[in-house]
Amino acid sequence: MPELTQEPGGGRAVRRPFQVVEVTGPSMVPTLYHGDWLLVQYGARVRPGDVVILRHPFQQDLLVVKRAAERRGNGWWVLGDNAYAGGDSTDYGAVPEELVLARVRARYRPLKDDQRSLAGVLGWAVSAVRPVSADRSVSRRLRAR
Repeated sequence: MPELTQEPGGGRAVRRPFQVVEVTGPSMVPTLYHGDWLLVQYGARVRPGDVVILRHPFQQDLLVVKRAAERRGNGWWVLGDNAYAGGDSTDYGAVPEELVLARVRARYRPLKDDQRSLAGVLGWAVSAVRPVSADRSVSRRLRAR
C-alpha cells in the first residue's frame, strides 16, 4: 500500500502515490530482472500491456509483478514475460480488480560488480533507468497474443 506520512506541523496523514520496490525472481525476464528497482504508482489507471504490482490471489500477503494482458470480467488476466517461470493467471485465473494495486512507471537496474570496466559502466549508464510501458514492451509473449 502507499506509504502514509504526516503533513508538516502534525496535520493529517497524506498518502504518497509513488513507491520504490525491488524485483525478486525471474518471472518478468527479459523486461525485468531479479534485483531491478521499480518506481510504482498506486491508483494509476491500468491498460492492457502495463506492468503492475498486485496481491497474489491465494496468498494476499505476497506482492507480485506481472503484465496486465487483458480485462476479463471484473479482473485482469496477468502474465509473466517469462513463460517458463509460471505463477500468473495461467495458474490462478483472472485477478480481481481490487488486488491490482499499482502500475510500474520506471525501472532502475543497479550496476553489477562485473560492469566495472569503462565499457561496462557506459553500457549500464545508457540503460540503467528506463520507463516501463505497454508501448515499450520487450515481451514476445504479449505481442504474440
